[in-house]
Amino acid sequence: MKVSVVTPNYNGEKFLKTFFDSLNEDSELIGELIIIDNGSTDKSKEYIENYSFRFPVNLIENSKNVGFAPAVNQGINQAKYDYIFSINNDTKVKKGSIKALADLISSSEDIFSVQAKMLQFNNKELIDDAGDEYNLLAWTKKTGENHKSIEYCEVKEIFSSCAGAAMYRKSILNEIGMFDDNFFAYMEDVDLAIRSKINGYVNLLCPQAIVYHVGSATSGSRYNEFKVRLAARNNVWVVYKNLPIPLKIINFIFLFIGFLIKYIFFLKKGFGSTYLAGIKEGLNTRGKIGKVKFSSRNTKNYFKIEYRLIINTFKFLKK
Repeated sequence: MKVSVVTPNYNGEKFLKTFFDSLNEDSELIGELIIIDNGSTDKSKEYIENYSFRFPVNLIENSKNVGFAPAVNQGINQAKYDYIFSINNDTKVKKGSIKALADLISSSEDIFSVQAKMLQFNNKELIDDAGDEYNLLAWTKKTGENHKSIEYCEVKEIFSSCAGAAMYRKSILNEIGMFDDNFFAYMEDVDLAIRSKINGYVNLLCPQAIVYHVGSATSGSRYNEFKVRLAARNNVWVVYKNLPIPLKIINFIFLFIGFLIKYIFFLKKGFGSTYLAGIKEGLNTRGKIGKVKFSSRNTKNYFKIEYRLIINTFKFLKK
């Protein structure tokens, strides 16, 4: 069993030594590393070319920053192996993690993706992300954020794997489609997860796989105009693309409330107009997004998704 590791890079030279060293330490199953450089202006390319890897490396060079989703897709298209480990460059992979992910995803043909337990790079006892959960308000919440790592030690089903440290099955990607290039960045993994669930596949947390994550290394901060606008636009696209009309009608009031609360939140943060601009862009450009075609054979899966959205909403409100 071999794994294709796929990593986008944009001016990430300062992270590469730590990242590459950790991959070398966990190289048992790495069949290849595919690095997609998004037009970096630092010395990333030179560092990659001069580093001593223990496995084959394929460097794809883009002339500009095409975004996370298109870059990862470039890597997936060139990957030689069925298991794709999508991993951010601002990470450190703990030895044995890639094997843990591969063992879990290969244990059942119903498993589409498995996510590593992501811990905070500067506080390695705390969770950064143990799986993303999506709810009726169209909000995505990182499971376990700022909780102790020991609280998440069992394999569990999650709504979506965070593409910053997740292994995917390429054969299923070929079936349901890859990341949506239109998204550029943010929400592309949730969109992909919904499509996998529509088709009856599951996504799991693999707590035996540990990845230490710096976070916001490319975008620069947790909240900024670039991230707020794109996330707002992409959230509109996720709803438009994946929910059939009956679910849009049933969930309309919750979606409206969710977007309204987010607007008030970002208004207080000084990004109110930016958030609204993202919503407007999402609505005005939704026509270019290919909707998931409804199939009656997936009806029960839509009920399961709606049930999960309801449960996730109650879990969020309880906190």
